[in-house]
Amino acid sequence: MPEQQSEPKAATDIKIEETHTLIPRLRKVHIGAAFVWLGRGAQDMRACPAASLFYGFCFCAMGLLITAVFERAYQYTSALTSGFLLVGPFFAMGLYELSARRERGDGCRFASSLTIWRKNAPNIGVFALVLTVVFLVWARASLVMFALFYTNEIPNLSGFLNQLIRLENLEFVAVYVAVGFVFAALVFSISVVAIPMMLDRKADAITSMFTSVAAVANNPGAALVWAALIALLTIVGFLTFHIGLIFLMPMIGHGTWHAYRALVEPPQTNPSSSNSG
Repeated sequence: MPEQQSEPKAATDIKIEETHTLIPRLRKVHIGAAFVWLGRGAQDMRACPAASLFYGFCFCAMGLLITAVFERAYQYTSALTSGFLLVGPFFAMGLYELSARRERGDGCRFASSLTIWRKNAPNIGVFALVLTVVFLVWARASLVMFALFYTNEIPNLSGFLNQLIRLENLEFVAVYVAVGFVFAALVFSISVVAIPMMLDRKADAITSMFTSVAAVANNPGAALVWAALIALLTIVGFLTFHIGLIFLMPMIGHGTWHAYRALVEPPQTNPSSSNSG
C-alpha cells in the first residue's frame, strides 16, 4: 500500500516542476523596494555614463521631435507624448543590457547594447507589436476624447498642462485621466519585467508578459510605487523641456533591470529563498 501511494505523489511533483519551468518563481518585496531599484539604476548610470547618457539623449530627442513635428496639430501631441511612455520599455533594451553586463562584471560595452535585440528578436518583435497596437488604440481613443469632451480650442502641450493644473475642463480631464490610467496600467503590468526576462532567459513573449502581470499581482504595493516613480520622473523630464529625460530615463531603464532581478527568482535557485525584501 505505501508503494502504491507514492506514485501519484511523484506525478504531482513532476507537474509542479514543469509548471515552474514555464512561469518562474516570483519573489515578494517590501513596498519601498522601488527606491532601491532606482538607486541601483543611478549607480549603473554612473558606472556607464557615456552609454547610458546616449540613450538618455535618444529619449530627449524623441520628445523634442514629437513636440516640434506636431506643433500645429496639438490634438496629436498629447496622444504621441503618452504613446512615448507606452513604447519606452522597448527602447530601453540597451540599458537593460548595460546593467546585465555590469552585474556579470563584463564592463560597459556600448556596441553590444545596440544589438542586444538580436538575442531574442522574434519574441521581442511580438512584444513590440503588442505595444504598437496598444499605442495605436490609445492614440485613437485620445482623439475621440478630445472630439467628444474638450470644450475649448485645443491647446499645445504646455497649454494643456496649464489647464490641468488650473483644473479647467474638469469633465474632459476626468475622462482623459481615467482612460489613460487603464492603458497605462495595462502596459505597465505586461511590460514591467517582460523584456528583461526575454533578454535574460530567451523566454517567449507570452510567458514573459504573463510573468510580468503575475509579478505585479504578487507585489501590488511595490509595483504601484514603482509605477508612480516612473510617472513622476517622466513628468519632471517633460516639464524641463525634455532635458531631464537625458538623466532620468537611463535611471528608470537601469532600475527596471533591478526590478526584474528582485521580482523574478533566478533559475536553479533554492525555493526556500524565494522570499526577498
